[in-house]
Amino acid sequence: MPSAPEPAEYRPDTPILDLADWLGDPVDAAPFPRTQTRFRNDRWATAIGLGDLTDEQWTKHFGRFAPLEGNLPRPLALRYHGHQFRVYNPEIGDGRGFLFAQLRDGDGRLLDLGTKGSGQTPWSRDGDGRLTLKGGVREILATEMLEALGVNTSKTFSITETGEELMRSDEPSPTRSAVMTRLSHGHIRIGTFQRLLALEEKAHMEQLVAYCFEQFPGPPPPEDAPGRDEPAVQLMHLVVERLADLAASWMVAGFVHGVLNTDNMNISGESFDYGPWRFLPQWQPGFTAAYFDHAGLYAFGRQPEALHWNCGQFAIALRLIADAPPLIAAMERFGPLYMAAVGRRWCWRLGVQSRGFEEDARLVGACEAAMAESGDQPDAFFYRLRGGRNAEESLTPILSDYTPVEDSHEYWSEGEPESMLIEEVEAIWSAIDERDDWQPLSNKVERLRRMGDAHGPAPRPAGHR
Repeated sequence: MPSAPEPAEYRPDTPILDLADWLGDPVDAAPFPRTQTRFRNDRWATAIGLGDLTDEQWTKHFGRFAPLEGNLPRPLALRYHGHQFRVYNPEIGDGRGFLFAQLRDGDGRLLDLGTKGSGQTPWSRDGDGRLTLKGGVREILATEMLEALGVNTSKTFSITETGEELMRSDEPSPTRSAVMTRLSHGHIRIGTFQRLLALEEKAHMEQLVAYCFEQFPGPPPPEDAPGRDEPAVQLMHLVVERLADLAASWMVAGFVHGVLNTDNMNISGESFDYGPWRFLPQWQPGFTAAYFDHAGLYAFGRQPEALHWNCGQFAIALRLIADAPPLIAAMERFGPLYMAAVGRRWCWRLGVQSRGFEEDARLVGACEAAMAESGDQPDAFFYRLRGGRNAEESLTPILSDYTPVEDSHEYWSEGEPESMLIEEVEAIWSAIDERDDWQPLSNKVERLRRMGDAHGPAPRPAGHR
């Protein structure tokens, strides 16, 4: 949510331990040369009862990864397979991260604390298990921007600099190292189910379906949905609903994730794992974020297709315990759900009240055409037209039928929107890299959170949290 979450008490809860024997491998964090906290997400720490940790305690838990009280005794590196650029790979898993802790927020939702850059695991292959400090800074910027724009995203919880010099082929080396802790609603991926299919572990598949259905609940399937009482079918409907909304949220945010492999698709419908991400400089469906995506498989305009394809792989995995027709019926809902979510979210970002599926689709199409013709950067476009104001001639007849929402936040009258283009990302990193100046990053985070407050909560699918 864009506004600050409500404070809550620390409530450890570790249901993952019921699956741990076959879902993951106990591991330990790397013994880093030093640990210096560089980013501490106090507003989300407060939401899970960890806001009162001293600096020393924070470093102990999120630099050295001493167990939290009453939580997992050792971290778990999770096992999964996945399609990587649509090539199946059974040799992956948590290669530089692990599940560190599980707890409940004030609403009773299960939350996971997981890592990136915490060292080698049985799934590291030839990797060093580390994260560059620049990668950690980029993850802060991605998650804060997406949270402000209403995307269901993981939260960057902590960044600790670790004192190692890392060699990388895609950035100047040696470069500084870090370990990141992220807060999310789960780390169960489509690739987790694909692994169980490949190993034909039917009993474990049924156990994992039950876990996901219990920990990430949602509304029942439509009344006329075939097989609607079967747990696997129910979960399939929930995942389709969540990923359709996720795809829509990326498109309305003008965001390009870059690597939409099935091991990067969370069953909770939460966006996470930000590598070569970018925000659009202009409305360009063919814009790609990853330099290695030569065919444009995960280009901006192909993201809905990619998530729909990933849902298909989830359905294939569930065939181990369910018949095909009910899973296909759930899959067929993706397109209409996606289009409805785009309309809802588009109106939300424009600051007008939705007028229903057909009218909203007409508005979205007209706005896309206007952006493509003008070359406007999407953040500037939505800001300029907020509440239906300043619309060009081609949009005036459509927007005049829409009722603006109440916008009292002063952000909307300041003349310039926040954005997250690559030039600013590089400038923020340069200040850190060249002068160890963290103030530009802190200032940007503060401004993004303010923008999120101005937007207010984004619309979500009915019955989903």
